[in-house]
Amino acid sequence: MGVFLLVVIGSVWALAQDSRFLYLLVYVWFGLAYGVLLQYGRFCMASAVRDLFAVKVPRMAVGMMIAVALYALVATVVTLAGFSTFHPNAMGWHIVIGAAIFGFGIVFTGGCASGSLYKAGEGNMNSMLVIVAISFSQAIVVTASGWWDSLVPQSWIDSAAAKDMPAELTVNEGWFDIFTAGYIWDLKGSTTAEAFGMAETATGIVLMNTMLTAILPVAIILVALYVFYYRKGHLRRTGKTAPSLGDEIAGIWAMCISSKNTALAGIGLGILAGLHMYVTGALREHYDIFNFGELLVAMGYTNGLSIQDTVFDPGYWYITTQEAQWGGWIMQQLGINSMDSIFFGLDNGLPNPLLNAPGFMSIGIILGASVMALARREFKWKLPSWETAFFAIVGGTLMGIGARLAMGCNIGAFFATVTNGDPSGWVFLFGMVIGAYVGVKAFTWYMDWNDARKGSECGL
Repeated sequence: MGVFLLVVIGSVWALAQDSRFLYLLVYVWFGLAYGVLLQYGRFCMASAVRDLFAVKVPRMAVGMMIAVALYALVATVVTLAGFSTFHPNAMGWHIVIGAAIFGFGIVFTGGCASGSLYKAGEGNMNSMLVIVAISFSQAIVVTASGWWDSLVPQSWIDSAAAKDMPAELTVNEGWFDIFTAGYIWDLKGSTTAEAFGMAETATGIVLMNTMLTAILPVAIILVALYVFYYRKGHLRRTGKTAPSLGDEIAGIWAMCISSKNTALAGIGLGILAGLHMYVTGALREHYDIFNFGELLVAMGYTNGLSIQDTVFDPGYWYITTQEAQWGGWIMQQLGINSMDSIFFGLDNGLPNPLLNAPGFMSIGIILGASVMALARREFKWKLPSWETAFFAIVGGTLMGIGARLAMGCNIGAFFATVTNGDPSGWVFLFGMVIGAYVGVKAFTWYMDWNDARKGSECGL
């Protein structure tokens, strides 16, 4: 209750300063709701892939697919109503590579981008280290320059040099800027409906984006999860030796509701994510803006804006970019210039954390998880060991690097994309699963080796 009252008091204070802070508060309160649901269902994509490969339990993966289906349906309504804030990601090989690095990292941290936030809200200091590592690794990756710049393909350098870039940016002095301007900007991103020239039609939105890109793959994945992970045990429990089609459908349903909390969290997250996009889109229309930076300028807050007077403002559920801004902002205060990069200087800015709307969404997730954990008496301060702290920092660093290469994490590059008709999200999931599979094998090998070492030291 104390956390909830703190958010209420802070919201009233912000609105008293300027009613236009309502736009920022939307992120806060949706973040709070995301945190409540994530903690309630212990909803984590790292757990989903780890459980599949390590213990062959599909519970979390099923909940994830339920959330995707529900978000896709709500996103359809939002798009048809004209309030969608979604923009497709660029499709390319970088998604698979970045997602694989990200997937490998989540195994060692024990949490994905969203999972680390809600676990931090439970008092898990290990997850807090993950958040710190994600924040600074991204900020360093997008601004660093060194000998590795010479490894960038000449074609990227030529393409970046051919673009008319603002003088404030040092595009040719960092590999990530060259990667962005010379490779990413030359790629095309589109929804399935856009690819078929049907983006403005209800048929394209419903059939191509929702049914073909989201619902059909979800159905296929659920059937695969049932066949490979759930069916054998279900038939043994029901005593069916020659199951009919009806029995198989009943089995899939039983799999979907086998974990009530996870299923309910998936339903809630799917609906909530769609509503978030609707509310943000409606507020943009109300204030006649495209980006929160315009509101900040109108309110007299210009420090930390990009050279386009913009800040990172996705308009829907997103995680890692605002965390990169936290790391970049701290580096900026320490005298390390980050605003001469494309990522911060041209696109996302480095606003004060007190004016960072998506940043407050991440804080809201932590606070919402705290509210639910305290209500369920599951909050407990958990200090990491030296070993788990090391894994948290290394895994979080890999997650940050992977997220920047893939241009998003398990939320922004997967969950928010496939549900809005962008097939690049499935490419991200494919890469993340590959990385997580390798990560599970590597982690299992390490644990076996470590157990054998300790046994040898004890003379066993």
